[in-house]
Amino acid sequence: MFTQPETWVAIAFFILMAVFAWLGIHRTVLTALDHRAQRIKAELDDARRLKDEAAQLLAEYQARRATAEREAQEIVTNARAEAERIAAEGRTRMEDFVARRTKTAENKIALAEAQALADVRAAAAEAAVAAASTVLSQSVKGSVADDLLAKGIAEVKAKLN
Repeated sequence: MFTQPETWVAIAFFILMAVFAWLGIHRTVLTALDHRAQRIKAELDDARRLKDEAAQLLAEYQARRATAEREAQEIVTNARAEAERIAAEGRTRMEDFVARRTKTAENKIALAEAQALADVRAAAAEAAVAAASTVLSQSVKGSVADDLLAKGIAEVKAKLN
């Protein structure tokens, strides 16, 4: 049995374990393992805390995004309503402008017609007066002709103007 190498390996192992136990190496190893376990536990706690903070931030940003989307939708709705109101107001103003321009043009046309009619009447009156003057001056002579001519001219002017 002492000739077998495995026996000497087992004896050396037990002697080594006894030396380790006498020196207290097992306490050092256990302390190191405990410290490592505490460090891992602290890292896990930090990871959980960071995960919770990230979830909280995610929820906060999602709420902000939802609020921003609602505000954007309200802005778009208000802008469309304002654009429609402005367009309707513009159409109303344009219709009023066209109506005023049409009325002004009609008034100018009526005024031009009245002026043209007055000009035609004046020209006709002048032509009639000239014709009457010529006819009377050729047919009637003397002071009677002058009186008739003045009276006729005054009547024509009064009626035409």
